[in-house]
Amino acid sequence: METQVCIIGGGPSGLMLSQLLHLKGIDTIVLEKHSREYVLGRIRAGVLEHGFADLMREAQCGDRMDAEGEIHEGFFISNNGAMTRVDLHKFSGGNSVMVYGQTELTRDLYEARDRMNGKVIHNVEDVKLHDIKADTPPFVTYRDGDEIIRIDCDYIIGADGFHGPSRKSIPADVLREYEKVYPFGWLGVLSRTKPVNDELIYARHDRGFALCSLRSQVLSRYYIQVPLTDSVEDWSDEDFWVELKRRLPAEVAERMQTGPSIEKSIAPLRSFVAEPMRYGNLFLAGDAAHIVPPTGARGLNSAASDIYYLYHALADYYLKGDDEGIENYSKKALARVWKAQRFSWWMTNMLHTYPDSLDYDKRLQEIELEYLFSSDAAQSSLAENYTGLPF
Repeated sequence: METQVCIIGGGPSGLMLSQLLHLKGIDTIVLEKHSREYVLGRIRAGVLEHGFADLMREAQCGDRMDAEGEIHEGFFISNNGAMTRVDLHKFSGGNSVMVYGQTELTRDLYEARDRMNGKVIHNVEDVKLHDIKADTPPFVTYRDGDEIIRIDCDYIIGADGFHGPSRKSIPADVLREYEKVYPFGWLGVLSRTKPVNDELIYARHDRGFALCSLRSQVLSRYYIQVPLTDSVEDWSDEDFWVELKRRLPAEVAERMQTGPSIEKSIAPLRSFVAEPMRYGNLFLAGDAAHIVPPTGARGLNSAASDIYYLYHALADYYLKGDDEGIENYSKKALARVWKAQRFSWWMTNMLHTYPDSLDYDKRLQEIELEYLFSSDAAQSSLAENYTGLPF
């Protein structure tokens, strides 16, 4: 097989890039190790920057998002029971975020690829990248049963997540990795209940962090901070609801609807960046290159900025013969990635309870929140980062 751009990874990043390039007449093939059903079964964050929402519309995939998604112009921070609202619209210069589940977003992208006869190959095994730094064009191979399939291409996009083969294809003496592992995780529960609040509530509490989120007006997503030693089996639904309510303001806890969990999981928190994001004709995007704690909702949005840069770089190359975007991709993408890392690190430190915290550290958290809500400049910084820095 031959294509112009081979994309490894059929999640939202890979699908969106494939869709955007297709609209510019650029041929792609997407390889995904799992089935479509598996990909659509993954539960992920659903807070989209305004720039991400615009990118979905440009990809001609935004109709259902605009019809069913919810525009949020603010959120709340609770500090040991005292709630204060962050006015995103006011402090970001009129921007907002879109609350729309990643599962639904991915479904929209799949349907768009189907409508345009896009080539997405599932259940591929033993994906290998070849000649990514050679003078000859690169190629990708994968196994289908007993047969090895080869795809010749101009460029390879590694959007295959943290454990995929793309980043591992960069020599160890070239790749530099930065990582921070946090001493806690998030226990998340999805329930078919009415959300407790119209806007998200981030809760800092002496017992640990909590988050009240939502997927729709009938589907809620809640999280509590737990030790890394905990497992899902340690937490019954009843135990989860009791602990969540303890960490929320009394008036919020009183009106909360509870119910059986549809999905329950624990996600460890970590920060990770790999540099560079380009090696020869290989370009990394999304979790293949960087991971953030979910506290500031930057994960999927950081991946979207990678796709924005790659989309424009490849379109300029194929349509105009301009390779400046390709040459500068890694530097440009990493500049925004590290800003997202800073913001997620800051929010995580401000809102979570660390097991080895000194009284000094806890007092600084209090002062940080007091300063945040006493300063328009501080709230503007938060709002600018939360709604999305410019691409």
